[in-house]
Amino acid sequence: MAKLYFHYATMNAGKTTMLLQASYNYRERGMTTMLFVAGHYRKGDTGLISSRIGLETEAEMFRDGDDLFARVAEHHDHTTVHCVFVDEAQFLEEEQAWQLARIADRLDIPVMCYGLRTDFQGKLFSGSRALLAISDELREVRTICRCGRKATMVVRLGADGKVARQGEQVAIGKDVYVSLCRRHWEEEMGRASPDDFIGFT
Repeated sequence: MAKLYFHYATMNAGKTTMLLQASYNYRERGMTTMLFVAGHYRKGDTGLISSRIGLETEAEMFRDGDDLFARVAEHHDHTTVHCVFVDEAQFLEEEQAWQLARIADRLDIPVMCYGLRTDFQGKLFSGSRALLAISDELREVRTICRCGRKATMVVRLGADGKVARQGEQVAIGKDVYVSLCRRHWEEEMGRASPDDFIGFT
């Protein structure tokens, strides 16, 4: 039986590279995949999934209110879909996460979601919360903090290089995101006194 998978991690852990490699493996074997990427902060109708190491491919975009089950089912009626991939899955609405579950349950198509678990303030994204609750399998993609520990959190650096402690959940522009372990995230966010503080400013 097909399953709903959620691969989650912090920034720069290689999630997108893994997605593109997995889709390539399907297509290399003559199978068809459907790829989705969040369109909330993109213009136009063509999506693009691109990794930091230079891999990229076109993808369909999803936005709030889109029925992903209907879109996949319609495509599946004309061309057999062997796997569905979703990048930036943290931006899914709760109902869209359930639609992806129905793709696995009712169309028997595996669905592989890749995204962030928490934002820069340590709060769950809505899509991630839903996927953590209903996915058949959860897979953590690991990366490391500057200290060598596993990174589980992320901070946002503004254009001035300082850590942002407030603001919108998502900022598109000159902001940079850095993955940290929980201990150093708390220090950078001013929630704990630093023992071996290595600040960004």
